[in-house]
Amino acid sequence: QVQLVESGGGLVQAGGSLRLSCAASGRTFSTYAMGWFRQAPGKEREFVASISSTGLNTYYADSVKGRFTISRDNAQNTVYLQMNSLKPEDTAVYYCNADKIPTKSTSWGTSDYWGQGTQVTVSS
Repeated sequence: QVQLVESGGGLVQAGGSLRLSCAASGRTFSTYAMGWFRQAPGKEREFVASISSTGLNTYYADSVKGRFTISRDNAQNTVYLQMNSLKPEDTAVYYCNADKIPTKSTSWGTSDYWGQGTQVTVSS
């Protein structure tokens, strides 16, 4: 099992940057691929990005490609989401998710391993 805790959210102006962190407990973190999701008010949770267990492979939603970067540090049991050129439509609660599937799998979001979320608000 793995337990996840997100941090790093906040209020930022459009065009600004934020770096989210997701800290994992347990000694099996390096065996999990990790994903970031977000959920805006009144909308369904959507996939943002994923990274393989080794960090060698990444995959992004079209809406964030070129602006967001996912990375991980297995020694620190942490996955990051660097968000640049933020837009008001990026406003959402951001969640990290752990699973043992390929980065491009359509099954992302079906595992039981979620953090509690961190709020990101982008003002115009």
